[in-house]
Amino acid sequence: MTKESVKIVMADDHVLIRDSLATLINSFENFNVTGVAEDGIALLELLKKENKPDIILLDINMPNLNGHETAIELQRTYPDVKILVLTMYDSDVVLIRMLQMGVKGFLKKDIIPAELKIALESVACGGYHYSSTATGKLASFIHRAHLTQLSIDKALLSDVEIQFLKLASTDMTYKEIALIMKLTPRSVDSYRDSLFEKLDVKSRVGLVIYAIKNGLVTV
Repeated sequence: MTKESVKIVMADDHVLIRDSLATLINSFENFNVTGVAEDGIALLELLKKENKPDIILLDINMPNLNGHETAIELQRTYPDVKILVLTMYDSDVVLIRMLQMGVKGFLKKDIIPAELKIALESVACGGYHYSSTATGKLASFIHRAHLTQLSIDKALLSDVEIQFLKLASTDMTYKEIALIMKLTPRSVDSYRDSLFEKLDVKSRVGLVIYAIKNGLVTV
C-alpha cells in the first residue's frame, strides 16, 4: 500500500459510533479521517468544501438522505471515490443494490477492528472487501436466483418501487401518494399489489416492516 496517508470521510448519524470509528481508524498506520458527517446531505456539503477523500465510509440507515440515495449521488459526482459500506443491515436486497451502485466493500458494524483495517487496506489498494456474512448472503442469493440475471432483476426493487415503499411507510393515503409520484391511483394500486407479491406480504403494514428491516426508512 502507498506510504501516503489514505484520506477517509465518514457518514453516520450515530455520534458515538462515528467518533469511536474515527478514533480507531486514525490509529491505523497510513489512514486519516479528514471529515465526518451525520447524514448524506451533510456529507455532500462536506465534500464540496474539503479535499476529495480516497474512501468514504458510508452508513445505510441515515435520516434526510440515506445510504442508498447518497451512494447514487456519489457515483454521479465523485465516481472515482471508493465507497465502503458499514451498516447494521445485511439483507440480500440491501447488499445487491449497493453492489449495483459500485460500492467496494460491505461490512457489518459488529466486525472486529482487525477486519476493518483489512477492508480499508484492500479498498485503498483498488480491491474489494466483503464480510463473510455478506459474501455468504450474496452466494445464497445468486443460488436462489438460479444464476439468471432475469431472476436477480426480478428480485430487486426499482427506484420507483423504493420511492413508493418510502411513501407507503408514512401516514399518507394512497391517493396522496399518487399525487406526489404523479401517477394515477390505479397505477399506485398496481405498484402496491406488485410489491405484495414480490415481497410476499399481504398488507401495507407488511410493506412498512420490509422497508424498516431493509434500511429503506428510519424509525
